[in-house]
Amino acid sequence: MNKQRILGCLYGMAFGDSLGADTEFLNMNDIRKQFPPNGPKALKGNPALVTDDTQMAMAVGKALVTAPFPYQPDSLGDAIRQSFIDWYHSPENNRAPGMTCLTSCENLIKGIVWIQATNMNSKGCGANMRVQPVGCLAVEATTRAGIAQLQAAYTHGHATALVAADLTAYVIHYLGTDGKAKNLLKDVRTYAESQQHIYHKKWLGDLWMQTHMFPSEQMYIEHGWSECFGILDRLDNALQNIDYDADPCLATGAGWIAEEAFGTALYCFLMYPDDPVKVIQRAAFSSGDSDSIACIAGAFAGAYHGLSSWDTNWIEHIEHRDDILNLAEKLESIHAT
Repeated sequence: MNKQRILGCLYGMAFGDSLGADTEFLNMNDIRKQFPPNGPKALKGNPALVTDDTQMAMAVGKALVTAPFPYQPDSLGDAIRQSFIDWYHSPENNRAPGMTCLTSCENLIKGIVWIQATNMNSKGCGANMRVQPVGCLAVEATTRAGIAQLQAAYTHGHATALVAADLTAYVIHYLGTDGKAKNLLKDVRTYAESQQHIYHKKWLGDLWMQTHMFPSEQMYIEHGWSECFGILDRLDNALQNIDYDADPCLATGAGWIAEEAFGTALYCFLMYPDDPVKVIQRAAFSSGDSDSIACIAGAFAGAYHGLSSWDTNWIEHIEHRDDILNLAEKLESIHAT
């Protein structure tokens, strides 16, 4: 991905996160009352604040640009560990962070190895709300998949969390490298079918054994792909007859769990593939984990359309504007190696 697409993705992530922050935990009627007639339309505040979603995505980005390249599991894992610990201790870590992320980071701070520090039962959307920088990487597809799953696994060890992060990164890279929206769902399914039996042992080690539920690493990861195929099926059905007025969470889930955050964000993008602002407005106007859904949907739209698709006034007022610019420049330099 070139710098303009990377910036489009990362700013879109932050815009969606900020816009959806005010509607998270609200039902559709309450959103309409607070933001008539159909949800928030513009960012507010100077700066317009983001949540833990963008903060953790920036932490993943920091790990990617500080770890030695070409990436190796141990050195990149050390960078992820340190970035997550830094995020945990940040005075700005006061934006309602998820308990799974917090408790896993507390285990990392205690010196527990990541494979034991993670929550093996959690497939919360914290696993993929933060994977956007991985999707921006110009690395071989297997490496990108392994890294996407590894960063998820540091806090969320459930196989579905890993797979949803993998799929989220795949879509970002696909859209940011001239993939076509009209072909997206077909190509996502083709990718999923090619990956459903593959356990990235180089990156994940013996993580699967921590579940004590599956007799093999292959069956562990197949479970995650199976649940994500279920979301793709729901998405297929929803796109047959799009209801532009209904809560998108009714079609593909409320987004509190990783596969639903992926599916509902992708649904919002595919509602308005040629209008990135409408994508995040629609995602924010939802009854579920609105900031995470809009954060991911904004990344999809921004990767597809690039920086020029976003209002310059939004860029000037979003929190961490300069940090996002610096991260994009460094990610592009990895792209050039």
